[in-house]
Amino acid sequence: MLKKNLKVILFVALGIILIVIVAFMYTFFTKGASATTTFNTYKNNWVKKDYKSMYDMLSVKTKGEVTQKQFVDKYTAIYKGIEAKNISIKVENEDQIKEGNKKNVIIPFSIVMDTVAGKVTTPGYQANMVKEKVDNKNQWTISWDEKMIFPSMNSGDTVKVTTDTAKRGEITDRDGKSLAKNTDDEIVTLGIEPIRFVKSKDANIAQMAKILDIDASVIENKLKGNEDSNQFIPIINILRNEKAKISGVMKIEGVLKIIPKGRIYPGGEAFGSLIGYIRPITAQELEKNSGKGYSSHSMIRPKGLEQVYEKRLKGEDGVTIYISKVKDKSKVVILKKESKPGENIKLSVDIELQKKIYAQMKGEPGASTAINPKTGEVLALVISPSFASNAYTTYKSNTQLKAWKAASEPFKNRFSAAYSPGSTFKLITASIGLDNGKIKPSDAINIQGDSWRLDKSWGPHMVKRVDGTVSPVDLKKAFVYSDNIYFAKSAISIGKDAFISESNKFGIGEKLQIGYPIANSQVANNNKIKNDELLADTGYGQGEVLMSPLQIALSYSAVVNNGNIMSPTLEAISTKIVSKVWKASVISQDNIKILKDDLTAVIEDVNGTAHNVKIDGIALAGKTGTAELKKDDSDTTAEENGWFVCMNTENPKIVISMLIENVKNKGESHYVTPMVKGVMDYYLKRVTK
Repeated sequence: MLKKNLKVILFVALGIILIVIVAFMYTFFTKGASATTTFNTYKNNWVKKDYKSMYDMLSVKTKGEVTQKQFVDKYTAIYKGIEAKNISIKVENEDQIKEGNKKNVIIPFSIVMDTVAGKVTTPGYQANMVKEKVDNKNQWTISWDEKMIFPSMNSGDTVKVTTDTAKRGEITDRDGKSLAKNTDDEIVTLGIEPIRFVKSKDANIAQMAKILDIDASVIENKLKGNEDSNQFIPIINILRNEKAKISGVMKIEGVLKIIPKGRIYPGGEAFGSLIGYIRPITAQELEKNSGKGYSSHSMIRPKGLEQVYEKRLKGEDGVTIYISKVKDKSKVVILKKESKPGENIKLSVDIELQKKIYAQMKGEPGASTAINPKTGEVLALVISPSFASNAYTTYKSNTQLKAWKAASEPFKNRFSAAYSPGSTFKLITASIGLDNGKIKPSDAINIQGDSWRLDKSWGPHMVKRVDGTVSPVDLKKAFVYSDNIYFAKSAISIGKDAFISESNKFGIGEKLQIGYPIANSQVANNNKIKNDELLADTGYGQGEVLMSPLQIALSYSAVVNNGNIMSPTLEAISTKIVSKVWKASVISQDNIKILKDDLTAVIEDVNGTAHNVKIDGIALAGKTGTAELKKDDSDTTAEENGWFVCMNTENPKIVISMLIENVKNKGESHYVTPMVKGVMDYYLKRVTK
């Protein structure tokens, strides 16, 4: 009986469900989806920016007034212009919408979206839903007008976006002297009013080109197609202090000038490679940097510290999104974001020291770094030859272009390369040997002749030294005479594994965290010395050893900073940037004085390889180095690079390392020592006044 009753109940329940389904299907196919359901579909298409599907849901009347192309283009242009994304649409008071048998239903809603000006929340939308026959079926459609884009918008109104470009942060040296400066009056734009200029066209072009030192084609190309115009046609930007050129061209009929805002670089060629420059953003760059706060009016940084510090210098542009009313020419602001200026950055570099180093290098290809050994502040970071950044914010004369062509790669970033350090690496070999007892300062090695090899397994390869008459050789003599054989033998005694692990304590192989693209240093390829022959060469800075000028300066700084290497920084030490130890006790306390005395002897001893650097009244220590770039022992034509690293030892204030390329037959490292001497003499006398 119970089973029979259960069957009856189940049968009745299934019948009810069937009736509900049939009723729903009847309602759906005869009356179509409800107004709110239809709008929800429209809303979903809107969120996906599927404008064609949105258009398909519009009323017959709307489609008669607006074509699909007009509809799609309008939404595309507006939403692209305001950079609309993350669109969210909410129906307001949905439970109070009564459809009944009405043919018109109003659905209120609001929109939240992210835009170029920030998040905008817009209430007050109304969707006018219309029930009408479409393909012989009753269904809800949307009666659309411009108020469905923004409630305050009417037919003919336009949505516009204006940008208030943020003031870019400025860059100064440690004393506040400008290295990258915004200006309202130090750049002049020289241009022409064509209708007057062409009265003596050929003569005027020739005269203007001669005075400005540019090709006549520069003027001709800008004049082409504009000869009847009375509008100002810009030709070049020029620094205001070029008074002779400006006054000369201003005498030509039809030449005009305006004073634009701009950015100048007072540091000259000494700072071109370090600071870099900015220029107008390209369409391709604008697309690549979409969503990062750039506009078609933005300037972008192609290189140097302008690039490294871009996010901090750039600031945030102000943006206003508004509706331009066609009826009364008024503006209805939808959203406004105020601009925020970029951050000003004070570098640790000394502008006058940087200029002095650059001048001392005399345009020779090379690189130099100066640091404060006690703080880690980078006092100078120099590449030679270089370029003046102002050439990119003004113009490049023919004389300038010719000079660049004649120079040795003035745009090569020599900090993006590491070099064989030659004998400057001997400090590290000595430090390792002293620490593990393989080098004893008082022990002298009997070295005969000017060449040596461990055994015949090395084949023709020999370690050579400059003076083959010096014997026996202790550590001090090895430094004074820069004896390669002494340090090669010391490296063999230390051993491959110990040499790698101990040298890495100096930070060799690690990326220097200063933000600027400094090449990584290395002791050997893959951090592995493959045999004793390579180990011997490594001991005196040849083989596969590669180091940047900054890494060498940091290594030597430990000698005058209690064995510690400070973390390098390009920003001045302040409340924001603090001095901290990067590598502690890389030279033990017992060995600091030994190494300092030996490096001092390199300069003080009359036989020292850097004796010509001696300055009366100033205690200096240092090391020369000549790096041979030959492929093997039979290579007799290979070039050589010259090094010198120097520091003051009483109240230490500076360590400078300098590399000059291609010094063969110029005196090798002795070609570099006078350059560094000039810098040390200038700087130490200046800072101790």
